[in-house]
Formats: sequence, C-alpha cells, structure tokens
Amino acid sequence: MENPIITIQREESTDDGTYGILRGAGLTLQTLELPWCGNERGHSCIPAGQYTCKVTFSNKFRRDYYELLNVPGRGGVRIHSGNFAGDVRKGLQSDVEGCILLGMQRGVVENKNRAKQKAVLESKKAVALFMETLRNQDFVLRIL
Repeated sequence: MENPIITIQREESTDDGTYGILRGAGLTLQTLELPWCGNERGHSCIPAGQYTCKVTFSNKFRRDYYELLNVPGRGGVRIHSGNFAGDVRKGLQSDVEGCILLGMQRGVVENKNRAKQKAVLESKKAVALFMETLRNQDFVLRIL
C-alpha cells in the first residue's frame, strides 16, 4: 500500500507565524509555523516542498510524534501540539523552533506577555486526532 499524501496549504505569514490548512487522510486541521525567515534554524518555518514523515521518539517531548525527514539544513522537525509560533526576536511567544503545530481552529489569545497573539486552538485534541487517524503509518507531506 502506498503512503498517503497530506498537504499543508500555507496562507499568510506574519510576525505571529504562518497559518496553513492541513488536508488529507480524511482530516482538515489548522496549522501554525514560524514566520518565513530564510530557513534560519530556530527562527523560520521550513522551506515549502515534499517530505516523508515517520513516527519517531522525541527526546525533548519524551513521546512519539511524526518527524519530517530530510528537511534541508534541519533535523528533528516534528508535528506536535502548541499554540504560538511567533517571532521571539520581536517579543512574541513561540512553542516551536521550526516544527509544525496543529489545531482544531484558529484564534487570537493572550500570550505570556499579556499581548494578543494569533494562535491555533485545541492543539492537543488536533494532534491526538491526527495520530489516531494515521495510526503510525508513514506519509508524504506536501507543503505548498
């Protein structure tokens, strides 16, 4: 059986992050990544392209998550839960250093500095649904 293809269609990219919509395997979820900063490690979303994704153990999170393999200039890029993906150099909050956050919906919420910031919401629920639906099956992720 061939690996399923899942697509993230990116939308606007601002200092608050880069929103997108993930579609595939019968799912439609919201995504949030760092702003585009020239693929700078720890500050940028990854380049658009096609990546094989496989479940691997994350030492940082102490659990299994999907990892994007062969990302140019990067390692350990995962799909996980979190709410914020802002540019920390501009005082915004971020729960990622280059990974992809999933959410059930989008919103604007107060960050740790009590400033309003764009976010994805119900992220743990979205990641649980994603993991349950794909059942550890490898897939191809196309980021557009």
